[in-house]
Amino acid sequence: MSPTTEPLTAERILAATEEVLRRHGPAKATVVDVARALGVSHGSVYRHFRTKAALREAVTKRWLDRTSDALAGVAAAERDPEERLRDWFRTLFEAKRHKAGDDPEMFATYQVLAGESGEVVGEHIDELTGQLTGIVEAGVASGVFTAPDPAATARALFHATGRFHDPGYAGEWTRPGVDDEFTAVVDLLMRGLRT
Repeated sequence: MSPTTEPLTAERILAATEEVLRRHGPAKATVVDVARALGVSHGSVYRHFRTKAALREAVTKRWLDRTSDALAGVAAAERDPEERLRDWFRTLFEAKRHKAGDDPEMFATYQVLAGESGEVVGEHIDELTGQLTGIVEAGVASGVFTAPDPAATARALFHATGRFHDPGYAGEWTRPGVDDEFTAVVDLLMRGLRT
């Protein structure tokens, strides 16, 4: 099927929106540009996403979900909670670092979009801290970790490692020695969690 005869789905619209954002940037990308890229009317796009803001939020969520999905597999693995926690933070750091380094223009675009999508970002952080909570709970249940409130501990762990996943620190992620600094922070956190 040619792009114009394929059914118009939310997924196709989101993929086209990413390409339009890559070409035009967040300030200049319009719903009309997305519709043009798909060979449809802008009204067709609005049938799936009621507003430009809703479309931008959906694109942001899709981008953030890629990281959440990768981390969900690490969080759900049946193995030592400390190894799982270390791997979870390493996976998060690597995912963010790759997003920033592999496609800096798109990363900058998503920083703008994330700034507009506070609710979507908040839900993403809740999902990530939920994954961390599960790992901490597993560690407490197995006697590896001590944490009277696993959810509060998970939030503290997330914030303590912010330098390695908060996009505001992206400029530091390629500095020499950053991997050693990451390991030192995670080692410190692990020592604090052990019984």
